[in-house]
Amino acid sequence: MGFCTLFLYSTSISIIIKKSGAGLKEKIKLKWQALTIKKKISFFSKLIFMLFFLMIIFDIWVMRFSLYDFKNILDENLEIGTLLQCIQEETQLFSEYIKEPQKNTEKKLNAAIHRTYRAVYDLPYDYDAIGERRYNKTWAIRNFYEVYQLKRDEVISMNESSREYIVKLYEVYDMQDYLLQYARELMNYALNDGNTVYQKKVPGLMRVPFFMVIVGCFLLAGVVKQTELLNKNITVPILELAKAAKRIGANDFSGKDVEIESQDEIGELVHAFNKMKYATGEYIQVLEEQRQTLDLLHQEELERLNVEKHLEITRLELLKNQINPHFLFNTLNVIGGMANLEEAPTTEKMISALSSIFRYNLRTTDLEVPLAQELKVVQDYMYLQEMRFGGRISYHISCLVDSDYMMVPIYTFQPLVENAIIHGLSQKEEGGRIRIRIWEKNAVLFIAIGDTGIGMTPEELKQLMERLNSNENQGIGLGNIYKRILAMYPGGNLKIYSKKSAGTVILIQIPQKQEIT
Repeated sequence: MGFCTLFLYSTSISIIIKKSGAGLKEKIKLKWQALTIKKKISFFSKLIFMLFFLMIIFDIWVMRFSLYDFKNILDENLEIGTLLQCIQEETQLFSEYIKEPQKNTEKKLNAAIHRTYRAVYDLPYDYDAIGERRYNKTWAIRNFYEVYQLKRDEVISMNESSREYIVKLYEVYDMQDYLLQYARELMNYALNDGNTVYQKKVPGLMRVPFFMVIVGCFLLAGVVKQTELLNKNITVPILELAKAAKRIGANDFSGKDVEIESQDEIGELVHAFNKMKYATGEYIQVLEEQRQTLDLLHQEELERLNVEKHLEITRLELLKNQINPHFLFNTLNVIGGMANLEEAPTTEKMISALSSIFRYNLRTTDLEVPLAQELKVVQDYMYLQEMRFGGRISYHISCLVDSDYMMVPIYTFQPLVENAIIHGLSQKEEGGRIRIRIWEKNAVLFIAIGDTGIGMTPEELKQLMERLNSNENQGIGLGNIYKRILAMYPGGNLKIYSKKSAGTVILIQIPQKQEIT
């Protein structure tokens, strides 16, 4: 009994809600039909303006959501980078002033000290904004810098003949190194925090396009609905009236009366006509449906052709991927084995060197590799060139560092040595010599690659440097190496020295990353 009562009660509520909704919809419809044409057009224009205004507000919000935090990250990294640069500049000028205490050097040092002071106190120091870790490191830098100022000024004012001068001086040097270390640690913290913020923003940014598509669909649906209403109440009746008038002028009264619910000016005109072209209206509707069907069929045909095209591309890529680089290596090894069986050790060694170069070039994907790997590749390459040119070309490598622990950009040596042979030594009938010297100084790895080739005139060297500094595609040669060193290593550089008929030297400077203790 209770269940039946509950069922009847819920059914009654559903009927009441449906009737209420239907009644509200009917009221809105009647009110819309009673509006004049001018008010309908005004309503439509306001709706379009409101939709565009909402889209602009949404775009502004998206830009602020995506760019505001990123700008803060870049500004903070710039300020910390400025601090690093100022400390390095002050350290260098302090060392120069200690060696040669001149007025010009003193003036530059004072300017650098002032810049460092501003950079230290320009660092972000808001605990809520930068977090505990960066706040503590910034606090440590500020306090340490105050102690360093006193020590530095004390050394500058001391007499060089004083007993404590050397001790105080090296204390300042150590403090400068600690300042640089603290600044680098702060930079790492800022980069990690920025990466964390970016990772948090990425999901939201990834959802923005979908949200925009959804909002756009709703807005488009509203515009389409409003357009349909205007078309139904204004455009269609006018077109039907024109057609009816034409047929009446031709004495054709076979068309049915046009029925319109609007009570505006168009409704009054429609009701003035007794004959309307209802059949023609249906025919137009059928033609429109056929057009839409044809458009859909055409779209499906285009999609099918596009899918077939992608399938063909995929088949081609699969075919390419079936060509395994192991085939090349295995073939070279088989040839090397045959050379060994035929007692041709030189041929076997050349094939082994070539296989090693191919394997390195095809399999190595890291941006940096140990120096030992690059030296091994260049030795194999120079061995092949010695065999190719006979006694015309020779080389010597002098490495004064531990090549297993020093990191260098991949594909650094071979392109430079190849350039030296092609553009330098091969142009001379008697050939020449290539010398590679590697050493380290002040945590900077120096690589010098020199040849005794034809060299370059000052004009040719100038043109070469202009091409290196341009934005043109440099391929994998000298320009590529130059761009990679500047991009990968702050403070890194590549210099070229050359003299006509004497040779060319390329000097590469690569700052080495120091472990933070």
